[in-house]
Amino acid sequence: MNILQATQAYEKWLRSRVKVVDADLAEKHHKMEASCFSFMRATFYRWVPTWAETCAVLAGAPKVLAVGDLHVENFGTWRDGEARLVWGINDFDEAALMPYTIDLVRLATSALLARKERKLRSAPDKACAAILEGYQQQIGNRAEPYVLEEHHLPLRAAALSTERDPAKYWQKPDELQTVTTPPAVRKLLMAQMPKGVQNTRIVHRTAGAGSLGRPRFVALATLNGSRVAREAKAMIPSAYGWATGRVSDDLYCEKITHNAIRSHDPYMSLAGTWLIRRLGPRCSAIDLNMLPAKSDEQYFLEAMGCETANIHLGSVGARPKIRAHLARLPKGWLHQAAKEMADVVMNDWADWKNASR
Repeated sequence: MNILQATQAYEKWLRSRVKVVDADLAEKHHKMEASCFSFMRATFYRWVPTWAETCAVLAGAPKVLAVGDLHVENFGTWRDGEARLVWGINDFDEAALMPYTIDLVRLATSALLARKERKLRSAPDKACAAILEGYQQQIGNRAEPYVLEEHHLPLRAAALSTERDPAKYWQKPDELQTVTTPPAVRKLLMAQMPKGVQNTRIVHRTAGAGSLGRPRFVALATLNGSRVAREAKAMIPSAYGWATGRVSDDLYCEKITHNAIRSHDPYMSLAGTWLIRRLGPRCSAIDLNMLPAKSDEQYFLEAMGCETANIHLGSVGARPKIRAHLARLPKGWLHQAAKEMADVVMNDWADWKNASR
């Protein structure tokens, strides 16, 4: 099955699970053509079989509750129950029981593709080494979440960058048109809004790449003269199950965050097949262009590796199994796997672009 056939088959299955927003799906196809990095982000359904074939040895690694669709722009911040700023993995749409290595290889591959598009400067071998160093550090030692108060000042600087300024952040949602919302979804959103909100309206939001095509609604309102927002995103089972022929109706996005080593977002919850969460300038993803101009990329990549381990350690008994498996892997394994997968993704991207012309 080539990339075109895989996409057609996956989107047919997608339509069987959710009411697809065709305009958003068309935007997804455009993003897939415009950038190899975006193409990788949008095609986890294709990644699963190509990774299993290309990295067959790694595909036999111990399984944990893993992210799946992990990449260098799948990180962001939120406020925990103590109103502290926390950094970590931002999206768990494709979470499932998978070999722990799938997350590491995908994260490293995304770093290599980001470098090709000049989103990162780090040499491929150094980027992979930083990710693996962070991961091994957390797996081998006492792990802690990334609370950005007294510590982790470079991450805090990125989180508070001018790109995330509140006035700038709210410009985009303010431009969105009010839409008619399914009554059940409106009820879910309004139940999560704080008391006393005014000027409430609900808009349709497009974001990310892999989830484009699925309904996503945001309730916008004012409270005490300032802005608040809650999002409802339609969830479907991970493409990992679809790609491996073992589809399950289980949704792991809530379980994976609750089990992980992290300071939790009290406003994120799963209501049926809708993921509800708070949105705001400090409760959103951090794109690479938001990093300080002279930032230490090795630091950020190492932190991404650490946070990946924080997620994997949420699986019972994961630490000794992963440590033992890592000890058996040859030196440079992650860099080699990432290079091979980057070539696979770029070949698929070329086929997709040629077919789109």
